Amino acid sequence: MQIYQFPLHPKTLIFDIDSTLYTCPEYAHEQIDSQIRYFATLRDISANDARALVSDYRKKWAQEHNGARISLGNLLVAFGISIEESIEWRKTLFNPFDYLQKDEKLAKALTALSMHYKLICVTNNPVEPARKTLEALGVSQLLPDIIGLDTCFKSKPAREPLELAMKKTGAAPGECISIGDRFDIDLALPLELGMGGILVSGVEEVYAIPEFLEGAYS
Repeated sequence: MQIYQFPLHPKTLIFDIDSTLYTCPEYAHEQIDSQIRYFATLRDISANDARALVSDYRKKWAQEHNGARISLGNLLVAFGISIEESIEWRKTLFNPFDYLQKDEKLAKALTALSMHYKLICVTNNPVEPARKTLEALGVSQLLPDIIGLDTCFKSKPAREPLELAMKKTGAAPGECISIGDRFDIDLALPLELGMGGILVSGVEEVYAIPEFLEGAYS
């Protein structure tokens, strides 16, 4: 867990979902690769050729943006696939129930956090598959608000989902902490806006957040 600038009086915790609220490399990979494979069928190329195109574009983009990463949604736009189209792909190409199961430790951690903070999710998946992911983890009732790719039609990093998260929870930037597994996608912009940030390597570090915040703000 890496901690970045922290607000004095946080009110809202903004959670990423994928590879943050669960640790399952197979599912994380399948979400990306299933879209690349489908893109390959549309272009009438092999899956490996499509993977190479995506990899080459990521490398080029990083070189031109000081090493930063680009989301798959934004990358696909460069190949002529609109956000609206990729939203439809994500609704049907993968199923979280094939990979994930209920996580009692996560439910316990989120329950503890919900006693002191407003919790909201901002994800680059559409709301429907994101909700299914939370249901598979057994924490859907603890995270009633999801801002997805089909909410603002913007893929992180983007201001609009963050601004909506603040509006929904009644918090200013300096009263929010963004929590995610990718610095460039989940934390860089929130930090620029004045939020705090917690970078996690997976759900195991999310388990420790209630105790950490209790110690930080007691």
